[in-house]
Amino acid sequence: MLLLGSSYAYFGNEASLGPNQIALLFCGLIAAGIGCKNGIPWSALRQATVDSVSSGLTPIFILLAVGALIATWAMSGTMVAMVYYGMKVLSPHYFYASAAIICAIVSTGIGSSWTTAGTVGLGLMGVAENMGLSPAIAAGAVISGAYFGNKISPLADTANLTSATVGVPLFEHIRETLWTSLPSLLLAILLFGLLGSDSDFDASTGLLAIEQHYNVSLWAFLPIVFVFGLAVLGFPPFVTIFVGALLGGVMAVLLNPDAVVAFAGDPTLTAPLAMLKGVWRALATGYVVNSGNPELDLLLSRGGMSSMLTTVWLIMTALAFGAIVERAGLLERIIEPVRRHARSAGGLVAAVVASCIGVNIVASDQYIAIVLPGRTFRAEFARRGLAPTALSRAVSDSATVTSPLVPWNSCGAFMSATLGVPTLNYAGFAF
Repeated sequence: MLLLGSSYAYFGNEASLGPNQIALLFCGLIAAGIGCKNGIPWSALRQATVDSVSSGLTPIFILLAVGALIATWAMSGTMVAMVYYGMKVLSPHYFYASAAIICAIVSTGIGSSWTTAGTVGLGLMGVAENMGLSPAIAAGAVISGAYFGNKISPLADTANLTSATVGVPLFEHIRETLWTSLPSLLLAILLFGLLGSDSDFDASTGLLAIEQHYNVSLWAFLPIVFVFGLAVLGFPPFVTIFVGALLGGVMAVLLNPDAVVAFAGDPTLTAPLAMLKGVWRALATGYVVNSGNPELDLLLSRGGMSSMLTTVWLIMTALAFGAIVERAGLLERIIEPVRRHARSAGGLVAAVVASCIGVNIVASDQYIAIVLPGRTFRAEFARRGLAPTALSRAVSDSATVTSPLVPWNSCGAFMSATLGVPTLNYAGFAF
C-alpha cells in the first residue's frame, strides 16, 4: 500500500501507465519470499501465479475486443449516431440520472457491467463531452447503473459466483440483494439528479457540426442491436463484443467508404483492398479522424486493441500479485483476526464487508474478493444460525461494487480504460 500510494503521489493519473505495475511486481516478489520462508515451495507459488494470470485471459480478451469495438464504431458512425440522438433526447438537467437508469436497465438485461460500459456507456460519455458535462460524474453514473445490473441480473457472472460460493440458490440471493440494491440505486439517481447542470444547453451547434461532417443514419445502430441480441442469447462477452467490432467495420464500409479508404492511407491499393486495410488498421491501432472540427476529432479518434495494452499489463501484474498473497496465506492471515473478533451479528456482517473491500484493494481481483471472504465466513454464519443469504448479500454489497473503485483492480483498470476517465476521478461519483 505504501508503494502504490507513492506511485500516485509521484505520478498522479499516470500511475497506471507503468508505476503501479512495477509496485505490484516488486511486492509480489516480497510476498513470494515470505511464502518461501514459511515453507511454501517456489513451484507452488509459481503455479498459483500461472493459474491466476490464465484465469484473467477472459477479461483481457474482452478488453482487447472493446478496444477494437471503440475504433470501428467511431469509424462507422455508430458512436456519432449515439451522440447525435443522445444530444437530441437528453438534457443536461437530468443527464447523469438518465445515464444511471439507462445503464441499470441494459446491464440487468444482459448481465454484464463490462459490456454495458463498453457499448452504451461509450455513447453516454460522448454525449456528456459534447454537452460540456463532467466526464467524472458521467463515468460515475455509467458505473453505478452498470454494477446495479451486475448485482441483480441472473445472467451476471458475479451474482452466480456469489450464490455458488455461499451455497444459496441464485434467485434467493437476488431477492435478498434487492433489499439493498434498489434503495441504493434510487438514492444514486436522486444524487445524480441534484448534480444535473442548471445551464441551458443549445444542442443546435453540436448537431450542425455533426451533420456537416457525417451522414447520420439509423442503420448505424445495427451493431448495437446485434451486440445486445447476442448478449441476451447468452453468447460469451468476448464473442459478443468482438462480433460487434467486426460488424462495426462492415457498417463503416457500407456507410462511410470514403473515410475507410482515406484512413487506409495507401493510394496504390484498389478500393476493396483499401477498405480491408482501413478496417484492419482501425481494429489494431485505433481510428483517427481529421474532420477539421476539434471536438469531433477528439471524440472519434480513439480505440484499437493496442490502446488497451497498458491496461492488460496492469491486470496481469495485479492478478500475479493477488495469486501470490493468497497462496502464501497472507490474505487469510489478515481476514482471520477480523472474523474472530466479530462478536455480534452486525459485527460479523461488518467484518465481511471490510474483508471484501480489503481483498479488492490488496488482491486486485473481484473474483478473489468474492470467493475468499465468502468461503472464510460461511462456516461462521452457519455456526451462529445466521441465514446464508445474509452472507451472500453482504459479499455482493461490498466485493462486487467496490472493485471498479480500485485503480489497480482489474475492474477499475477496465472502466478507466474504456470510459477514458482515471479511476480516482470517478470513484467519488460512483454513488
